[in-house]
Amino acid sequence: MNIETMKRVTIVAEAVIAERIQEDLLRLGATGYTATKAEGRGSRGVRASEWEGRNEKIETIVSPAVADKILQHLSAHYFEHYAVIAYAHSVDVVRGAKYR
Repeated sequence: MNIETMKRVTIVAEAVIAERIQEDLLRLGATGYTATKAEGRGSRGVRASEWEGRNEKIETIVSPAVADKILQHLSAHYFEHYAVIAYAHSVDVVRGAKYR
């Protein structure tokens, strides 16, 4: 069994921009992603109603270089104007070539 260390990038964003972020991930080098509905409480509090929209959690496993590109892109294009958080951490994966 061949185990390789990659990066899992997790993004929690307003659902209204989730599709755009998903397209960005693919354009920046991710081969896929998983998206799920998310809710919680953070520095901006809890959303007051469904009308304001839901959050979505988007995760992808990529090389360290692609993870850096994704985080830089999110910082430059989304953080200032939208409720978005993102973080990355190392993960050990089997079939690392699947994520390139």
